[in-house]
Amino acid sequence: MKKILLLMIIASATLIGTKAQENEIGEPHLNAAQRMLKTSQGLTIGGYGEVHYNQQLNADTHNNGKLDVHRIVMLLGYNFNEKTQFISELEFEHVKEVYVEQAFIQHKLSNAFQLRGGLMLIPMGIVNEYHEPNTFNGVERPLIDKYIAPTTWREIGAGFTGNILPVSMRYQAYVVGGFNGYDSSGKFSGKNGLRKGRQKGAEAYISSPNFAGRIEYFGIRGLNIGLSGYFGNTQSTLYDGIDKNDKDALAKADSSVVGMAMIGLDARYTYGGLQLRGQYYHTSLSNTKQYNEFTGNDLGSAMYGYYLEAAYNVFKHLDGVKTGLIPFVRYEAYDTHSKTAGDLLQNNAYDIKAITTGLTLKLTQNAVLKADMQFVKSAADNEYAKTFNAGFGVMF
Repeated sequence: MKKILLLMIIASATLIGTKAQENEIGEPHLNAAQRMLKTSQGLTIGGYGEVHYNQQLNADTHNNGKLDVHRIVMLLGYNFNEKTQFISELEFEHVKEVYVEQAFIQHKLSNAFQLRGGLMLIPMGIVNEYHEPNTFNGVERPLIDKYIAPTTWREIGAGFTGNILPVSMRYQAYVVGGFNGYDSSGKFSGKNGLRKGRQKGAEAYISSPNFAGRIEYFGIRGLNIGLSGYFGNTQSTLYDGIDKNDKDALAKADSSVVGMAMIGLDARYTYGGLQLRGQYYHTSLSNTKQYNEFTGNDLGSAMYGYYLEAAYNVFKHLDGVKTGLIPFVRYEAYDTHSKTAGDLLQNNAYDIKAITTGLTLKLTQNAVLKADMQFVKSAADNEYAKTFNAGFGVMF
């Protein structure tokens, strides 16, 4: 893990010493919500969506493919005046599930200091904030953004954000609610990581506040470097209504809580048609021995994940062509049992390697067709599982 982190730091330092041709200095990358915040209109409407086809490939068995309207998201915002804005995202998943992905109000005191509160995306890594289908290669989002930092990860909270343009930096700092670690059953495991603990702002409860923050540097054309952090404790319903002097009840509740410290480092770079990106997560979890004994689960005491991706837009240098054809390859690895506590043995089935390679065809900047092959293998497997993916995505 230290070698991977060192490689990413060296790569970022190398990139800083070069010149790029994309993205003006002084402007960070923008997602759909950030674009809406920059408009001066009263009512603003936007959206994004993607449709997928997934086909497992196996020489010995026949497997049905899966067709899915994975998500359709409608963005509604309103600018009350030049300082106060509201942004919301309403998400329809798999046709039948409805969620609110974001719903926050922002008040601008200056470019460097803006108050924000409501249901917000946790600013961890790249994909959790920049997950519109035209912003990443591959039909499905990276695996580490499913199990280590569980996209789309959002919580209700409040804090500050702003752009410090003289030093080309953007920051976010929030106090938020945390993962639901226990509500009559334990939500975390080696197999699913932290994913099943997301509260999503749906009648969420809080027993302990958490902190989430991020700093981005965008002072070199074509380069974004991000450092993210999330710290606190998971939530437990066992604290609700117990007597503060009841030591046994408090000890039971304490056993249902996991302490969390997650660090993320990421970099994105473009030079002409070349596109590079990388991401690394490390999560330390405390009290996992007691949590596993209490819940019967197999949560590890540390998790890590990373990926490195290279792509090239072969249409970039054609005069007058506004579309793009982008072959790419991504290597990623993650382990939800990189460390375990107590008598829990590390499970090789949770040590995953994956290679994804394919094509992204940009019909326009915000409408894409995608196809890829994904090869996934755990340390306990002898062969890679193969899946063909295809689909399209739009953002407006």
